[in-house]
Amino acid sequence: MKKFILIGVTALAALGIMSGCSSNNKKEASSPLTFWYMGDGDQGVKPIIDKFTKETGVAVKIQSIPWSASRDKLLTAVAAKNGPDVAQIGTSFMSEFVDAGALTDISDDVKKTDVLKPTNFFDGSVATTKFDSKYYAVPWYTETRALYYRTDLLNAVGYPQAPKTWEELADAAKKLANRGDNMYGINIDAAEPTFGFMFARQNGSTLFDKQNKPLFNQPEMVNALKYLEDIVKSGASPKTNLGLDISQSFGGKGIVPMFISGPWMISGINENATDIKGKWAVAELPKGPVNGESVTGGANLAVFSSSKKKADSMKLIEYLSKKENQTAFFKSTNSLPTNKAAWQSETFTKDPIISVFGKQLEQSQPMPLLKKWDETTQLYMKQWEQVISKGKDIKKAMTELDDDTIKLNK
Repeated sequence: MKKFILIGVTALAALGIMSGCSSNNKKEASSPLTFWYMGDGDQGVKPIIDKFTKETGVAVKIQSIPWSASRDKLLTAVAAKNGPDVAQIGTSFMSEFVDAGALTDISDDVKKTDVLKPTNFFDGSVATTKFDSKYYAVPWYTETRALYYRTDLLNAVGYPQAPKTWEELADAAKKLANRGDNMYGINIDAAEPTFGFMFARQNGSTLFDKQNKPLFNQPEMVNALKYLEDIVKSGASPKTNLGLDISQSFGGKGIVPMFISGPWMISGINENATDIKGKWAVAELPKGPVNGESVTGGANLAVFSSSKKKADSMKLIEYLSKKENQTAFFKSTNSLPTNKAAWQSETFTKDPIISVFGKQLEQSQPMPLLKKWDETTQLYMKQWEQVISKGKDIKKAMTELDDDTIKLNK
């Protein structure tokens, strides 16, 4: 095959048309590397990319894409076989895009450099990049959920520290709700698709068996949801979205003085609820009957299979994976590093709030890496809405969710 190619090149030169090919090659080589970034690239990653270009000479064009449009944008690129060189892929999207053949197998590249060694990253994050013993991405940033709470208001109802168990969480929430009309204790977030599954795992649910058969109607998940339902029915959590911003719900009088969320909420509180400075904190999730496990999310960096610039793409991915650059990325986005060495920086060790998320990551696992997982979570939220708004029986709702999930994945 190599001889055939050489003969072809020689023939082209004899015909005097090699100059055109050379021009095209130069154009391709000089065109910038394309990087699809989910969010505001100018604010989040451009300063780091600019340093990469200065150090390597590799120009990068950042295309910012809203997370809400990211999946459709990526699917369109797959269908057109015309994606970016490097793409930020949400961890829950990985299975779908690997299955579609959209991402390049970078196993050999991962083995070539110490920077990309899987042992450098959190196990839960690495698990989202590996399929059938092959690596299709490198963990970029991770996130997990912890408990935000108003220290002043919790202390006033007898909790000088954050609730540490399910029993304490429910008790504190109900006492906080008794402060008066239109006051609550915690937000059981119906718009968060992982919320119920997270509590189910804390009650011992594996969510699926080894054959990927859903176990949503089993006691572990049903009883976890009954626990959450009881908090809502007691009035300790709003039944619907109150339509308040963080300064109104968490700040001020603390209409909702406890909620579970990720590190992205820190800047919002600091910037918009300045009246409660020093009156709030973050704690690891209260433990359920089995554990206090949270959910790992985040995003990976992958090379699109349509890219013709794999070498430069891997240079960019390696650069963004270094501990100092993941730390810089955190400072601009509050996105937690997947590189474990980054957590040794004072940026994390001396911050009492961020360090909590580091501890929670030790008890945190990604949601099931299934092709139709996002659709499954949407089905769950529909069932949960009927439980809360219409009093639907949880066992019945979860049995229907099992059946719908099986149909979805046929």
